[in-house]
Amino acid sequence: MMFADDIVICSESREQVEENLERWRFALERRGVKVSRSKTEYMCVNEREGSGTVRLQGEEVKKVQEFKYLGSTVQSNGECGKEVKKRVQAGWNGWRKVWGVLCDQKISARIKGKVYRTVVRPAMLYGLETVSLRKRQESELEVAELKMLRFSLGVTRLDRIRNEYIRGTAHVGRLGDKVREARLRWFGHVQRRESEYIGRIMLDMEGARQEAKRKAKEEVYGWN
Repeated sequence: MMFADDIVICSESREQVEENLERWRFALERRGVKVSRSKTEYMCVNEREGSGTVRLQGEEVKKVQEFKYLGSTVQSNGECGKEVKKRVQAGWNGWRKVWGVLCDQKISARIKGKVYRTVVRPAMLYGLETVSLRKRQESELEVAELKMLRFSLGVTRLDRIRNEYIRGTAHVGRLGDKVREARLRWFGHVQRRESEYIGRIMLDMEGARQEAKRKAKEEVYGWN
């Protein structure tokens, strides 16, 4: 049985989307692969009034405000709040899987930190190298992480132990710093690709707001 999955078509207009979608449909179906109409969806970013609907062979394609791609949630308004909440939940799910080790008083804080960095943190960091986090969202992630570390070390906020001491005891650095390190690695991979690579093209997209565009470029080129 042949199938294709996780295909995303990006275009600047509805007409281009329909044209590219029809090309994909024709290429796939001539090779015996059928495009699922029920699973095909489209999303508009910065939608203008009267943009119309997308159709495939005359059938209207379902419109959504968000979709999940390769484990990450993409929202039509460009926000990442839902993805951050899912990363927090994924972290707690990972923590619960190894809570027997993390909360064992016989195990040293150093070993607990190593288990945490191996099992829990990757779940929280997944995909965040390409997400534009705001300060409050980064804080939301770090608050959740510190709560997990405090549980693991058997302390509460009533003990009035500083966050830096908690991190130092478990040998766990700041999550925000790890996100920025991941961005640098990702940026390096993109910069080494050919100039026609879509990832490099996306870094130089022209925005509507000049100030926002300037700040975004300063941040991107500040990674280099």
